[in-house]
Amino acid sequence: MQYQDVYADLIADFKQHDRLKLWGDVLDAQLHDIFVANPHGDMARWEKAFDQLPMGQNINVDLSQDTLLIDGDALNEQQRSDLHAGLRGLMPWRKGPFQFFNEFVNTEWRSDWKWQRVSPHLANLKGRTILDVGCGSGYHMWRMLGAGAERVVGVDPTKLFFWQFEAVKKYLATAQANGSDGKPKAHFLPMKMEDVPARLKAFDTVFSMGVLYHRRSPLDHLSELHGALKQGGELVLETLVIEGGLGEVLMPEDRYAMMRNVWFLPTTDTLALWLRRTGFKDIRVVDQNYTTTEEQRKTEWMGFDSLKDFLNPDDPSKTAEGYPAPLRATIIATAK
Repeated sequence: MQYQDVYADLIADFKQHDRLKLWGDVLDAQLHDIFVANPHGDMARWEKAFDQLPMGQNINVDLSQDTLLIDGDALNEQQRSDLHAGLRGLMPWRKGPFQFFNEFVNTEWRSDWKWQRVSPHLANLKGRTILDVGCGSGYHMWRMLGAGAERVVGVDPTKLFFWQFEAVKKYLATAQANGSDGKPKAHFLPMKMEDVPARLKAFDTVFSMGVLYHRRSPLDHLSELHGALKQGGELVLETLVIEGGLGEVLMPEDRYAMMRNVWFLPTTDTLALWLRRTGFKDIRVVDQNYTTTEEQRKTEWMGFDSLKDFLNPDDPSKTAEGYPAPLRATIIATAK
């Protein structure tokens, strides 16, 4: 697969867009650096697994269900074998779930549960241009497209997620070509938010879910998100928080729930202050939820340690290190 074939339409669209032209002018060079100059060592193996996925006939993709459904005419025995091998070759699957014909990909995270908590509070996504930061495999991007978004762009530096995303897009493109309105307007860019040109002021909605606590400077991240939004655009921010009052923040000594790259867990009042200081208004907490071992767990599609292994076995209200167990808050705010 040549990256130019994957992204030709996106680069051309960006260059013709008054607010996204700045990104379009540098995007080809960024992608060349990712896919050609500094390719991941597993890229060839992942591409081989992707190529093994059979197409089948009369493909249908349903983006409105909690389990993202790809279906069509029944696959023959060889196709079922190829499908199983191809999907297993793209493990581990962390965000989902997905149903590819007869294969149910039971991902580590029940990402549909998060969508159920967040989606009732969103502005109408129909016709919107959306940026999803830290998009993972793209599960939520597909739900956004299913809710009527005009275009969804996801950024995440994990290269495996690119191939998981393209696995869905491969079938969706065929389904649309067979019966509707052309190529799916969703693109995964394997890069960090820091690689997005500053102050684009281009997106109607920006999602940042599960990213803020991984940033050494949370205020810089919030400023980057603000810069990507149009004036009056909507930020959907989901992150780990702690209970407490204004000004309180937890900074782990080393690991938090066995994760090394966790820096700041604020209270919701502190987080609201950070948002006000970085240019947001109309700030509201729409959900707080302790992550359970039913929502994040080891499965046959993600065989490594998961949340159960990261909590204190004698007191699951605490992490293995003794910190408060993961509490997640979703905040929606408007860019001034």
